[in-house]
Amino acid sequence: MDKKKTQWQKGCGCSTFGQNASTNKNILIIKWQRLIFEGETCPRCGSTDKELDKAVSILRQSLAPLGIEIVLEKEELPVSKFKKDPLQSNRIWINNRLLEDWIEGGVGHSPCCNVCGPHECRTVEVKGQVFEVIPAEMIIKAGLTAASQLL
Repeated sequence: MDKKKTQWQKGCGCSTFGQNASTNKNILIIKWQRLIFEGETCPRCGSTDKELDKAVSILRQSLAPLGIEIVLEKEELPVSKFKKDPLQSNRIWINNRLLEDWIEGGVGHSPCCNVCGPHECRTVEVKGQVFEVIPAEMIIKAGLTAASQLL
């Protein structure tokens, strides 16, 4: 019997979602989208940015020993898109799934600030509590839940 593996048996070498074939690391992609207007963002998005950085740092430290790499992508939401749908701002996805889906939360809205104008901005609701700023603890919980599916 030929012990030489065919390309099919070895795998094609391309990455599959959530895994980097070249390093055999699992990848957790965290993507955040927020409004940027004339180089500024609103206070709640600014605070979420700080919370997100804190959460990503903790997730990296916690998940690295398990071979899980965290990739953070921050995207600007143009004003034109924000005006059409303000709830697109301050959204976080973890491996292409919205944060609130990972934590059994919901989405709401509330008035924000001058940067956002008359539009009501996105909030996250969990167990009856409304969050205008997405706290690090919530991001960590969602990240750990998502990471558990990579193991």
